[in-house]
Amino acid sequence: MRTRRVRAGLTVLRAGLRGWGGVGAMAAVCALALAFALLLPWTQSSGDGGPAPGGQGVAEGSPAADAACKDPEKQTLSPSAADGPTIAAIKARQGEKRKLIVGVDQNSYRWGYRDPNNVGAELEGFDIDLVHRIAQDILGDPDAVQFKAIPTNQRIPAIQEGRVDMVVRTMTIACTRLGEVAFSAPYFKTGQQVLAPKSSTITGYNSTLAKKKVCTASGSTANTKLTDDQKAGTLAASVDIAGTVPNQLDCLVRLQLGEADAVVTDGALAASQAAQDPTVELKGAPFTTEYYGVAMKKDADDLVRRVNRILVEYRASGWQTSYDKWLSATLGADAATSKPPAPQYLRTS
Repeated sequence: MRTRRVRAGLTVLRAGLRGWGGVGAMAAVCALALAFALLLPWTQSSGDGGPAPGGQGVAEGSPAADAACKDPEKQTLSPSAADGPTIAAIKARQGEKRKLIVGVDQNSYRWGYRDPNNVGAELEGFDIDLVHRIAQDILGDPDAVQFKAIPTNQRIPAIQEGRVDMVVRTMTIACTRLGEVAFSAPYFKTGQQVLAPKSSTITGYNSTLAKKKVCTASGSTANTKLTDDQKAGTLAASVDIAGTVPNQLDCLVRLQLGEADAVVTDGALAASQAAQDPTVELKGAPFTTEYYGVAMKKDADDLVRRVNRILVEYRASGWQTSYDKWLSATLGADAATSKPPAPQYLRTS
């Protein structure tokens, strides 16, 4: 309960910021952000996998696998409604533990967040809608879910260590991750973009980032992209990309405090952050094409197939309703650029 109050207070303060003034408010945000970061690893319920305070860093994919990888969003199994050992184990849970354990975000506005203005401040958003749909199909109850809030850099460890059954947390399907976890077919299309103050001279992912401090979350595809581009010489060496954070939303706090000049993250997330703080905006067009998928254990073939079958139905009935409710205000009424492509299932084992 104490942690929920901290999170709710942080959301209210962020939503209430107007402009770069207000030193007291900014200090309060910073203090709450630090408190939340310190509390989070110790406040997750153990579930079946037990607590894992601190955890490990995101494991790196095999270089050989990365080199051979092509169209990672297509490297998934064909749909099936059949139960297998993974689903059987989920269904065998008894009493209050008979729930789907899902790693989510609780601070990404309109994706997975707690609105303190709503009674109970229950988790809600686009990702949360999908979780409820999956729980309905597997357990017959959309509310049979144990949510576990996990930082960006703990998504893969949480799956590998068995702390969660799956992660539904704006997680990009990437070649570097296919050796560590299994993904569903895509459920959302996005791309990396730059977020910066409206008053900034930064115009996008270009030379205007030179000599600027750019914040990304460790373990994110944004961080990988910037690191690779700097090594390749396509991003200026003077761009400071050392300021990584465990959780993507922490970059917005750094931006508000003047500790970063820009943030690079998925455009879909950045648009929601811009809606929270009217002093920042997206700069330039997306410079990558990426797809969100549901992440699961490497060997959970039956669960991957089941989620893919659920997604076939969800794309036909449910996806658009959820988009209209949560994302149309930030991404626009036309969902065409956000809809995932027709799925392909190229993984055979």
